[in-house]
Amino acid sequence: MPHLQAEGVTIWYEQFGAGPDILWIPGGDQPGSDWHEYQLPHFTGKYRNTTYDPRGIGQTAAPPSSNWTIGAHAADAAAVIRAVCEPPVNVVGLSMGSLIVQELCLSYPDLVRCGIAMGTAAKAEGYLVEWMTAEVEFRRSGGSLPEDFAVAHYGVFMYPSEVLGDPELWSRVRPIVAGAYGKRTGAELAAQWQGCIDFDSVSRLPGCQVPLHAVGFSQDVQCPPALGRRVAELAPQGSFHLLEGLGHCSAFGHRPEVVNACIEEIIEQAAP
Repeated sequence: MPHLQAEGVTIWYEQFGAGPDILWIPGGDQPGSDWHEYQLPHFTGKYRNTTYDPRGIGQTAAPPSSNWTIGAHAADAAAVIRAVCEPPVNVVGLSMGSLIVQELCLSYPDLVRCGIAMGTAAKAEGYLVEWMTAEVEFRRSGGSLPEDFAVAHYGVFMYPSEVLGDPELWSRVRPIVAGAYGKRTGAELAAQWQGCIDFDSVSRLPGCQVPLHAVGFSQDVQCPPALGRRVAELAPQGSFHLLEGLGHCSAFGHRPEVVNACIEEIIEQAAP
C-alpha cells in the first residue's frame, strides 16, 4: 500500500505517469484524490504526478492536535518529495495547500523547481481571518452543521456566481462540496484551519530563493485575488496570474481546463 512513514505521521500518497515531477497539495478539508478527476488526466501523459492526503483528512494518520502548523504540513510534503520524487520538483497547491507551497519554497528551496500557489495569502487578515477564526471557535465549542446546511454554506466560498446561478453546474459540483464538508469532524477541521490562521510569510517572502507563482481567481470570496497579488509582489521571483470568472475551487468541476492550462504554462516556462 502507498504509505510513507515520516516523523510520527503515516502519509498516504499515490503516483501516476512518468516524466518531470509535480507534487499536488490539496486544500484544507480535501484529500489528495480531489486532483485525480480534473487535473491528472491532463498532466499524466507528460509528468509524474504525486498526490497525498495532508494531516487531518483522508488516509493519512497523524497524532491528534489542536493546530497542525503549516510548517508541519510542509515537512510532510518534503518527506514525500525526498522519498518518491526526484527533486527539484514543481509543487502546486490550493488554499491551505498554497500555504504549504509557500513554506516549501521558503524552508526547502532545494526541493522546489517552482511553486504554484492558488487562492493564497501571505497572512490571514481582515475578513479572511475573522471568518476562519469564527469557524474554528464554532467547531471547538461543539458546533456542527447538518450536511445540507454545510453544503449550502461552504458552496458560496468554493464556487463563483456563475455556478451558484446555474442549476446544472451546481448539481455537478454539489458532490464535491459535500465530500469536503458534509461529514467533517470539527476537531480535524479546526486543527487544519488554525494552522492557516497562524501562518504568516510576510517577512520571509522577500528572501524566497525559487520562482513562486501566485494564481488568483477573480470571484474568489474565500481568498480574494488581491491577497495572492501581495504574495507575488513580496517574492523576488514572484509572478501573479489572475483567472477571470473563477472561484476558489473552480479547478474542480467548473473550469478545470482554464486552471490546468495556467499551471501547465507555468511549469513549461520553469523547465530546465
